[in-house]
Amino acid sequence: MTTHDHTHNWDLIERLLHEVQNGAGQPFVPRRCAEELAEALQQAGQPVDNLDSLKAQADGYEATLLEGGFIAPRPEEEGGNGENFVLTPRGAQLLSMIDSTFPGEEHPREVLDRHGLSALEPEVFDTLAPRATLV
Repeated sequence: MTTHDHTHNWDLIERLLHEVQNGAGQPFVPRRCAEELAEALQQAGQPVDNLDSLKAQADGYEATLLEGGFIAPRPEEEGGNGENFVLTPRGAQLLSMIDSTFPGEEHPREVLDRHGLSALEPEVFDTLAPRATLV
């Protein structure tokens, strides 16, 4: 598995955001997303070196996405239970940018990667998003 020292693990973030999007009435469990990603990678012939570290990364992303305003606590009337989230407009934009089915010559993930780990800082992301979606 490639190391994501200076860039984000977009496959994992994509799974987390999909889980948030579809998580009405269910607790949000980032570690389960990590396990699912590990299974998918292994099926594709890419063994995962350290599942525990992937799970810890998923927990870290939950905090990063919440602090960055990409996800917000899900209101009760939308199936919120105190343990799940909704995508904010910023989170929806991030998901559309990193969606692995997105066609195009230069994937928006590459645009984000050029900014390293700061790509998920709200100020940085908000300036990148319009450029990345025009690619």
